[in-house]
Amino acid sequence: MELRHLSYFKTVAEELHFTKAATKLFISQPPLSRQIKELEEELGVKLFIRNNKRVELTNAGKYFKNEVDNLFNRLAESKEVVLKIHEGVSGEFKIGYISSVYQSQLAEILKLMHQEFPYLKTSLFEVPTLAQIKALEHGDLDVGILRAPVLSEKLKVESLFFDPFVVVTPLGTHKIGNEHELADFLRKSPFIFFNKTFAPQYNQKLVEICQRLGFSPDITHEANNVHSILQLVEAGLGVSILPLSLKKQYRQLNVSFIEVSDIPINTEVVLAYKESNKNEALNWFIKHYTRLKI
Repeated sequence: MELRHLSYFKTVAEELHFTKAATKLFISQPPLSRQIKELEEELGVKLFIRNNKRVELTNAGKYFKNEVDNLFNRLAESKEVVLKIHEGVSGEFKIGYISSVYQSQLAEILKLMHQEFPYLKTSLFEVPTLAQIKALEHGDLDVGILRAPVLSEKLKVESLFFDPFVVVTPLGTHKIGNEHELADFLRKSPFIFFNKTFAPQYNQKLVEICQRLGFSPDITHEANNVHSILQLVEAGLGVSILPLSLKKQYRQLNVSFIEVSDIPINTEVVLAYKESNKNEALNWFIKHYTRLKI
C-alpha cells in the first residue's frame, strides 16, 4: 500500500464519483479504478458500492475514510512542525526579566506563545538590568524585560510603559497629606532599597527623588530583588520608594502603596533585543508584548 493509493481513495470517497475524482487528480478514470481495486484487494474488503447511477462507501469504506483522513491530518501537522523546526521556531527561547515587573503580564503572553509555537521551550531568567544587557549582547538571552536606560549600541529597545514611583510603608502608617509631611516622614525613616552596585540606575532614581524632596535617604537595608525589599518593609524595618506597578503583583503583602503626585519622576520599562536575531518567535513576542495594557 502506497501513499498514492490512500490519496486516490480519499478523493473518490470525498467526490463519490470516479470521473470527478479522476479530473481532480489529473489522471484518467481507468487507472484510478485500477488503483482502487488494488487497494481493495490488499485490504481484502470492498470499499465502494458501484453501479451505473451512484457510488457509495461501504461500512468498511466509511471507517477506512475516517482513518485515512486522520492520517493525512497528522501528515499535514508533521509538515508544519518540520517547517517550524527549519525556520528556527523550536528549541529554546530565553527571556530575561527584572523582579520589579508585573509578572502576570508575562504569564499571559507565554500562554499565547505556547499555542502559537507548541514545540518551543521558553526559559525565564530573573536578571538585573546591567547583567541582562551583557547577556543580550552575547546572545545568552533572546529578549529582555528591563528598565531604561539601556546603554548599548548593540541592542534595539521598544518602550512598554512608564511606571510612576510610590512610597511603600508598613500597613497602618499614618496618612501623608502633602509634600512637606512626606519629606518629613521619609527624612526620619530608614530606607530599604537595591544595592547601588546591583542596580545603579535604579538606586540613582531613589536618590534623585529624595533630593527633590530636600534630603538624602538613609539606606539601612539592601536587597537584590524587589520581593525581599517588600518583605522587609512589611516587617517594619523601614520604607521604600518603588514603581506603582508592583501594587498589582504584591497586593497580598501587608504594606501600603502611597501614591504621591509630588513625585514627578518615573521609570520606563522596555524590551531589549538584538535586531540581528531573526527568530520568528522573537518577532512574535515583541509584537504581542508591546500590545499589552499594563
